[in-house]
Amino acid sequence: MSKIDFKNVTFIRNKQKLLDNISWQVHDGQHWGILGLNGAGKSLLLQMITGALWPSSGQRVVLGEPLGKTSVPDLQKRIGWVSFAIQSKFYPTDLIEDIVLSGKFASIGIYQHYDPVLLQEAKQHLRSLGIGHLIGAPFSQLSQGEKQLVMIARALMADPEIMILDEPCTGLDVFAREAFLNRISALQHMAQPPTYIYVTHHTEELLPFFDHLLLLKKGKIHALGPKKLVFTEKILADFYEKPISIHPFAAHRQIIFPQ
Repeated sequence: MSKIDFKNVTFIRNKQKLLDNISWQVHDGQHWGILGLNGAGKSLLLQMITGALWPSSGQRVVLGEPLGKTSVPDLQKRIGWVSFAIQSKFYPTDLIEDIVLSGKFASIGIYQHYDPVLLQEAKQHLRSLGIGHLIGAPFSQLSQGEKQLVMIARALMADPEIMILDEPCTGLDVFAREAFLNRISALQHMAQPPTYIYVTHHTEELLPFFDHLLLLKKGKIHALGPKKLVFTEKILADFYEKPISIHPFAAHRQIIFPQ
């Protein structure tokens, strides 16, 4: 079954096509990287996945749920989302375990009565990500890398079927970035890992288990498919409209440089 199935999806705002004829399928067991420059439409594409935006035309089915025939809030509970932007929605005084717990309800803050077992589950997610020693700390006391791990733990609370990592290394120095990516790499070994969608500007962040790649340019798909077929100097040079070269990077990753 396809986890994501877009057919000829177009999104128009103020008479401008911001997404143009997007056809894309993500199958069970695949993990995708998405590359695109600023203004390429990456954020719009992600919002289409979660149902936060409706296409102007075309068909969109996510986790077997066709748009218009499903509850968007229920669908969003099945999708984890990690991004720098979500962090800003929490208060500096929020305890990190409460932030993680809120992921169970896909809410910012906790407004429901909950079983204390869920709070213990939230704490266990923090421990599994190596930040259990921070339990009880307010969000404001954490480093940027630690805050992103809290966002991952929050996303995991809902046992998501899709996990969107939206430029998750924003604001991290090189050491914090590598520590964070090591944690991400370990997540693929979960008993039932979700399908990962990783959005970035930086090819060296794409871990080896991201086996498929989508290149988005000016609202259109420039190329997509298995990474080994898409991640080539010819395709990338055409994508960036500049000569580039590909070089090995740490842990079987690759980085591109302009020539």
